[in-house]
Amino acid sequence: MTKKEIKALISLLDDIDHEVASHVEQKIVSLGESIIPFLEEEWEETLDADLQKKIEDLIHNLQFDGLLQRLKDWKEGGGQDLIEGLWLVNTYLYPDVELATLNKAIEQLYFDAWTHMKENMHPYDQVKALNNVLFREKRFSANTKNFHSPSNSMLHLALETKRGNPLTLCAIYMTIAQKLDMPVFGVNLPNLFILTYKLGEVQFYINVYNKGLMLSKTDIDNYILQLNLNPVDIFYEPCSNLEIIKRALRNLAFSFEKTNDLEKATEVTKLLTAITDDDPAI
Repeated sequence: MTKKEIKALISLLDDIDHEVASHVEQKIVSLGESIIPFLEEEWEETLDADLQKKIEDLIHNLQFDGLLQRLKDWKEGGGQDLIEGLWLVNTYLYPDVELATLNKAIEQLYFDAWTHMKENMHPYDQVKALNNVLFREKRFSANTKNFHSPSNSMLHLALETKRGNPLTLCAIYMTIAQKLDMPVFGVNLPNLFILTYKLGEVQFYINVYNKGLMLSKTDIDNYILQLNLNPVDIFYEPCSNLEIIKRALRNLAFSFEKTNDLEKATEVTKLLTAITDDDPAI
């Protein structure tokens, strides 16, 4: 369709004939996200509050459908890039944030950490060096004041404010560590996301939410015991990027529930379902 035809189509959104308006909406949805700039232009030009609301809803639905498909594509592509996966989660609330912006921030942190690394460093010393850069020099820390805020699950805000929840902080830490060739991976502990350094017989754990505190298997055993849970492999072993993104979506849905935004909680759960082959595991 030409630009003129698209604008003519959008102008019929407020047609007094309900059937015409409904047909126009269906046609607009079928055109996908490419029509969003034209909808935004119409929103700016009209003074009709009802039409503006209808356009806002259409834009949101188009963006949501696009995000749903991109998440599926990311999963089907192997879910190799964790930052891309978290960026997709990010775009649910902030569709204008660009992946390149996140990658640029991560690259700068990686470079700063790389300058502190030496050859043949002991694993503990590698972790201490990375801790020093992120938590002392860059002053990343836990966001305890707004723990259940949906914005606390947004990676771009964690990078900007240097405050985040366990998962966003772990994602930043893990990505930088892996760029430094450190065998650091995510671990799905109940109620707390942590990391593990695992190479051959060497394995210990890192609580990024507590400024990179290093933990032993015994510490994890005691944590599981305090929760009255049976120890299972998932609490000790590395998890996939897909599992991390699923957890990010569960966190976001829970945040919306805590803030009584049930409509958004339902939508995020739909995103989770789209990349889940079985029942989501906590």
